[in-house]
Amino acid sequence: MADPRSPLPRVLQGLRVIDCSRLIAGGVLSTVLADHGADVIKVENPRGGDPLRTWLKERGQLWWKVYARGKRSITLNLAVPHGQQLLKTLVTGADVLIENFRPGTFEKWGLGWDALAAANPRLIFARVSGWGQDGPYRDRPGFGTMVEAMSGFAATTGPADGPPTLPSFPMADMVAALAGVSAVLAALRHRDQISGRGQVIDISLYEPLLAVLGPAAAEYAQDRTVHTRHGNQSGNASPRGTYRTGDGKWVALSASTPASADALFKGLGLGHLLGDPRFATNDARVRHNDLVDAALSEAIGRRTLDEMLHLFETIDLTASPVYDIADITKDPHVIARGILVDVPDPELGSVRMVAPTPRLGDTPAAITWAGPPLGAHNREVYGGLGLSDADLDALQREGVI
Repeated sequence: MADPRSPLPRVLQGLRVIDCSRLIAGGVLSTVLADHGADVIKVENPRGGDPLRTWLKERGQLWWKVYARGKRSITLNLAVPHGQQLLKTLVTGADVLIENFRPGTFEKWGLGWDALAAANPRLIFARVSGWGQDGPYRDRPGFGTMVEAMSGFAATTGPADGPPTLPSFPMADMVAALAGVSAVLAALRHRDQISGRGQVIDISLYEPLLAVLGPAAAEYAQDRTVHTRHGNQSGNASPRGTYRTGDGKWVALSASTPASADALFKGLGLGHLLGDPRFATNDARVRHNDLVDAALSEAIGRRTLDEMLHLFETIDLTASPVYDIADITKDPHVIARGILVDVPDPELGSVRMVAPTPRLGDTPAAITWAGPPLGAHNREVYGGLGLSDADLDALQREGVI
């Protein structure tokens, strides 16, 4: 992995980011910026650091190594006056500050926008919270589970006769982080090309996830349509879903066009069904999705995964095996493109991660190092502010760093 001080061209080299966030959303936002060359200084509480370090008892360190990659770690107690003053000093040389405390916390610490803008009027202040900086829910805890439930996501996910289903990964946090990246870059362009001044960015977990659900609000306003759960079936295309093969594997397929549906049914020995009005057109199949699924499940269940993949290739169908991470690591496409990379780490030897994406042709992103130990860069960063080793020892004794 490249050293951040090397001549490798990356689009955000020269950008300094102060990341005061914890856990996922703000951390992933700054991870993307770090991958593209920004100097990200991760600010952590001296007592234990970012909760992500120990969030999962068995695997927390791996989460930290992935999501704190390419960042410099310093400790700083923002709840004490000396810590607040040090943050203002850090901000004077920064382009972006990220925080995800409950709304009003930074103001309580004397670190609201007025104070920060006075220290650095060019600062971009990215504020991440569950529900936004205002509104009746602003003081509610901002956990992704609540957002995934109230955004409409869970209500449309899962089998029709089962409970609303939550994602098995921090989806709301990840979506908010990626939305935050685009907002930060837009604000930086406005500052550098138009206004010369920074601004506040209000990033809620709720609104970006609601937005990615598509035209649900438009459909409800138009004709009161409320989308419900229907498992892997689609309300727009049939056949579409996941099906278990005879050897216990799974395939996913979509055959909504007349040609692809004809080829699939005939390839599975079900061509006679195409003469049945319930199976003859895409609209008819959508109305009778349960019958379609039953017929396909029985036919696919008599074949192995390899047999199904051969059939898919023969008829050029939009279909694939359902992978878990063990399958992904062996996939020839993943290997050929270098999608997974092993990042050297002095504590664990190496940590496997997904390479930065998307890929920029002339200024590729890079993972410079895995998440560092707590406070690993205290002397480097604070020394750059003119503090001596004796100063830092005293601040550490006082619990400031």
